[in-house]
Amino acid sequence: MTDRSVNHSTYTLERTYAASPAEVFAAWSDPATKATWFAPDDARYSLDFRVGGSEVVHGGEGVELVASSEYHDIVKDERIVYTTALFADNVLSTVSLTTVLFTCEGDGTRLVLIEQGTFLDGHEQPEWRRQGTGDWLDALGRQVVR
Repeated sequence: MTDRSVNHSTYTLERTYAASPAEVFAAWSDPATKATWFAPDDARYSLDFRVGGSEVVHGGEGVELVASSEYHDIVKDERIVYTTALFADNVLSTVSLTTVLFTCEGDGTRLVLIEQGTFLDGHEQPEWRRQGTGDWLDALGRQVVR
């Protein structure tokens, strides 16, 4: 019998980068650059960065994970809002709404990411998502200081 449950979770992650908001935003919005820090092992990665555009990343070890996102709001160098559906072996696991804010902090950028997630049937846990998101925000930081 399948666990038929819904778990809601919201978290906020913050990072400060030694790069301008324009540089950090560019690392997020340029498909080739984002692929290097966000999906380095995914030959099928795609990003169409525009309102109404999509992003698809594949991964997983022993489980086929596909995260499909749609961009709903983009304010250059300031804000990104998108939704994501995560599938594990073609089963919907989570649906989330993410807001990313870029602000000047001294000579660098303060990035604030807020994610509101709906976690379905025990397929994923909020703490796993928070950890994974934190890992790729750290990878973004390494990208923008190159």
